[in-house]
Amino acid sequence: MSQNNTIYGINGPVVTIKGKTDLKMMEMVYVGENALVGEVIRINDEMTTIQVYEDTVGLHPGEKVVSTSYPMAVTLGPGLLGNIYDGIQKPLSVIAEKSGVFLTKGVSTPSIDEDKEWDTVLLIKEGDTVTGGQIFAECPETPIIKHKALVPPDCSGEVISVKANGHYKVNDCLAEVRTKDGSIRGLSLAQKWPIRTPRPTKARLPITKPLITGQRVIDTMFPIAMGGAAAIPGGFGTGKTVTQHQLAKFADADIIVYVGCGERGNEMTQALNEFSELTDPSTGRPLLERTILIANTSNMPVAAREASIYTGITLAEYYRDMGYNTALMADSTSRWAEALREISGRLEEMPADEGYPAYLPSRLSEFYERAGYFESLCGEKGSITLIGAVSPQGADFSEPVTQNTKRFTRCFWALDKSLAYARHYPAINWNDSYSEYIAELGDWYKNNVAPDFLKYRNEIASILAEETKLMEIVKLIGSEILPDDQKLTLEVARVIRIGFLQQNAMHETDTYTPVYKHYKMMEAILALNDAAKGAIARQIPVSRILATGLFDKLIKMKYEIPNDNPDMIDGYITEIRNVFDNLI
Repeated sequence: MSQNNTIYGINGPVVTIKGKTDLKMMEMVYVGENALVGEVIRINDEMTTIQVYEDTVGLHPGEKVVSTSYPMAVTLGPGLLGNIYDGIQKPLSVIAEKSGVFLTKGVSTPSIDEDKEWDTVLLIKEGDTVTGGQIFAECPETPIIKHKALVPPDCSGEVISVKANGHYKVNDCLAEVRTKDGSIRGLSLAQKWPIRTPRPTKARLPITKPLITGQRVIDTMFPIAMGGAAAIPGGFGTGKTVTQHQLAKFADADIIVYVGCGERGNEMTQALNEFSELTDPSTGRPLLERTILIANTSNMPVAAREASIYTGITLAEYYRDMGYNTALMADSTSRWAEALREISGRLEEMPADEGYPAYLPSRLSEFYERAGYFESLCGEKGSITLIGAVSPQGADFSEPVTQNTKRFTRCFWALDKSLAYARHYPAINWNDSYSEYIAELGDWYKNNVAPDFLKYRNEIASILAEETKLMEIVKLIGSEILPDDQKLTLEVARVIRIGFLQQNAMHETDTYTPVYKHYKMMEAILALNDAAKGAIARQIPVSRILATGLFDKLIKMKYEIPNDNPDMIDGYITEIRNVFDNLI
């Protein structure tokens, strides 16, 4: 350590060292007597600037800065699932046991339990040649997830020793590898990886399968591909966090990483409590057994908020490399961008739109580009799906974070304040939202649900678009002046809005809906639409059609038809035909 590595100035989370130092760009350092975690973000001949990820209150000039010679990194290994971390991977539950409910500065706690022993099976033998990313051992991390220990990507060579199968701790050396340069590398269940460097893969693969969420407005109207990226923008109170919770609970990804970035502490507490109590619908096991929570609430250090989404995406990439489909929920990227803005201001950088730094678009693109469907170095196929909430002030979608996020995502679920105030949840506005994955996912829906699934979906979308046009007329002159066929469109659109798009997160049946039930519900609604059109063509007034009670009955079918027997909807279709035969 150079004698010049002492603090010269402190400006919130930004610490400076005067003169030349032996520190490197993006290197992780320990700052001050409490060994606060920091990262070098700027170096020149006169000054070295460090971003500190912990509270700097009490820090003073003259305290030492200690080099680690390693970039800001996370520890990867068994024991991540079911844990809750802060933005720099400090285990909050362990820290709470030591220091109480408030974080203690500089507390150093291993990210994963170093004393727990894992029942490990070695998959390599002496004399084998291993390469970076290869699976060399396995252990059951939770009852539903098998942890596959990977050779570090930068390690390859001949195995010169291997331990027998047994119970080992994460840092125990399980095998030794002689690399090409003759050095000996030990393999253990744990490894470190820099959070700002994407983990390498063999190939990026085409996207062909949707991420099924059980939310009808998403899976049917605006689907996201497994390995895709989506944005959920919405003003205060529109239900971003509730929507993110629903996706985290019911998405058919193998691993969920939920990042609470700058959100309220009570929301993260609610998420933790709910995930602890809920059961994964696909396995029947507790949901927390496949979930990692990263909590960097609004009262935590602002710099760690900036690091939290990189911590989350690195953990997701690690499980992707094992061959798992992972989904990362970031709530919200606006708070992350605000952290960028605050740190940029302290660095006295030239501001761009609304005070955000000029590099905001590139940082967003770096994050969302880490989504995708990949073949890993070991030949396994896995994916990362990124879903980022955006909190534009005043629900203004023209602000920089929302606009730049739209550039790098292909799915846009626009939350609407008027829908939320009308208690229509999820409050996703079908006029402002879109998905560019529909064409790529067409074959999957055709082969796995029904050949005419997308045909029905497009007809539903067409009716909603027609309703939007008609509502402009209704606002001006009222609905009584409309002809019966247009009145029918408004009534069918009401069934679609309330009976199909609206979903009750608190209802046992309606909180999650399988995709085949989506299809049967659309089939019934369109059967009613076609039959009613035929009746109107025979001069039967729309008032008599409404008097049949079929419209209100279809609105209630989402509650009355069990998810495990959607074919019961065929009875509704038969009833529709019989009623209109008698009516005509």
